[in-house]
Amino acid sequence: MKAQEIREMSDDQIRTELAALERRVFDLRTQAATEELGVPSELRKARRDIARMRTILHQRELAQAAANQEATP
Repeated sequence: MKAQEIREMSDDQIRTELAALERRVFDLRTQAATEELGVPSELRKARRDIARMRTILHQRELAQAAANQEATP
């Protein structure tokens, strides 16, 4: 998933997708441990998507905190 696609999503949508991806990573790690993982790159892609989502959520939190701080003299 591209960062631009994530930025177009609402915070709730990102959190929902993030929870699904975290579950997917758990399943992929389980498959890797039992040597049933067909495509090893899936795990890497899922972890990177999680990182992108968390980064964008954090950026939004920082921007909101900065806006609140500017509004309060």
